[in-house]
Amino acid sequence: MNDADVSKQIQQMVRFIRQEAEEKANEISVSSEEEFNIEKLQLVEAEKKKIRQEYERKEKQVEVRRKIEYSMQLNASRIKVLQAQDDVVNSMKEAAAKELLQVSHDHEVYRKLLKDLIVQSLLRLKEPAVLLRCRKEDLQSVEYVVPSAQGEYAEKANVHAPEIIIDHIRLPSAPSRHDAHGLFCSGGVVLASRDGKIVFENSLDARLDVVFRKKLPEIRKLLFGQVAA
Repeated sequence: MNDADVSKQIQQMVRFIRQEAEEKANEISVSSEEEFNIEKLQLVEAEKKKIRQEYERKEKQVEVRRKIEYSMQLNASRIKVLQAQDDVVNSMKEAAAKELLQVSHDHEVYRKLLKDLIVQSLLRLKEPAVLLRCRKEDLQSVEYVVPSAQGEYAEKANVHAPEIIIDHIRLPSAPSRHDAHGLFCSGGVVLASRDGKIVFENSLDARLDVVFRKKLPEIRKLLFGQVAA
């Protein structure tokens, strides 16, 4: 083989090696590009997932805050409604209390009421001797009705007429323009056992409190309708 053939053969081998090298380089480049694209896609998807999770977390926080705010506003509204209803009911009670002050102005009617209150108190206490407390302005009326109250109680309870001692301590008087916010009593009586251990308050104000507590659900229903729980 002469030098020309050898040179030709070497050039062929060089071209083959170069072609193989180029092909291999292309394969490596394509593979690297694919790996890069896959890794890039994975990173992008991972970031997208993180962004979605962060968005969902913030969205939940916003929803929770919205629900809390709504609940607070709803509770505040309910409190305002209940306060307004209480104001109406209290104004009714205050109006009724003012009406009670007029009861003692009709002496005949008031004396009969005092007698009935004393009899009712005796029936509750069932004591042979009691202390009776009344207002200063009611003293004469109380003294007037005590005998008939004793007799009526004795007849109803089928017992001897009880001893009724009128206490020297008086219930507060009706409110005046000079002392509208002090202790006052619209009328009625308070009876107690001799030892003071059993007390039955039968003043007009106490009876008003009892009636209002007892009738409050009915009053609310009449005024405001059926209130949802």
